[in-house]
Amino acid sequence: MNHTPGFVRHDVTVPVPGADLAAWWYQPTTQGPWPAVVMAHGFGAVKDMFLDRFAERFARAGLAVLVFDHRGFGHSTGEPRQEADPEQQARDYRHAITWLRAQPQVARERIGLWGTSYSGGQVLQVAAQDRRVACVVAQVPIISGSEQLRRRVPPEQQQAVHDGFAQERDRLAAGHAPTWRALIPEADGPGPIYRAPEAVAFYGQGLALSSTWRNRVTLSSVAMSAEFEPGAHIHRISPTPLLMVVTTHDTTTPTDLALAAYERALQPKQLVLLPGDHFVPYQREFEKASSAALAWFVEHLGPVGA
Repeated sequence: MNHTPGFVRHDVTVPVPGADLAAWWYQPTTQGPWPAVVMAHGFGAVKDMFLDRFAERFARAGLAVLVFDHRGFGHSTGEPRQEADPEQQARDYRHAITWLRAQPQVARERIGLWGTSYSGGQVLQVAAQDRRVACVVAQVPIISGSEQLRRRVPPEQQQAVHDGFAQERDRLAAGHAPTWRALIPEADGPGPIYRAPEAVAFYGQGLALSSTWRNRVTLSSVAMSAEFEPGAHIHRISPTPLLMVVTTHDTTTPTDLALAAYERALQPKQLVLLPGDHFVPYQREFEKASSAALAWFVEHLGPVGA
């Protein structure tokens, strides 16, 4: 248990089908019932990679916050390890909502979602499907996995990539261990997913921030990311209030895809555009990103405790 002015943070376990999600449970020192927010990390990351900064900002304002490691990552259980299944991760967001609604000091009709990058796409999908969500904040969200793959891989290599995905499915069906892909370059490692300097800088902080971070995901994670299309759901989020935080020079989850998706979303909605690349909300533009999210939660989750 960690005591900080304005809130207390507990380490908790959220049991879900097939895994136990390791989580931080931030409880405000204000009187309940509290509005609450569910948070999780992006592709190949862990909750220790700057999510605590956002959670602390929200908790000091009187919001209860649940921040969890996705199954197979960080301190959470679940097999296979380091596999980012976006549909399963979206379901685990919904399990986390259920867990929050069972907490006696939580205002069960006042629960919001926050996601970033890969989990930003997941909260778009969940908010479109689950009317228990009172509002949603999607920070630099993935919009179209297939379009991202198309842009990253030269046309003449596209078929080979899809052939590799098919071969991996056959290998797994035959009982072989998963094939790994490095997130960022490493000596004598396989070809990395990310080479951009800003991505290397972000993920390169992983081990310094958490002993549980690993510089790898399964090849199946990459295949599933290419099939993930959360932008297809965005017009169905309304009437749930939607805030999108987008950056001007995002090549990881491309800016133009996010802006086009925002245009397809219905009211109530708001767009915050930050200068810089995909990773600036975590550090350089943290103040603006966290302030916008907090204001959205306070506006749409109702008054916090006194």
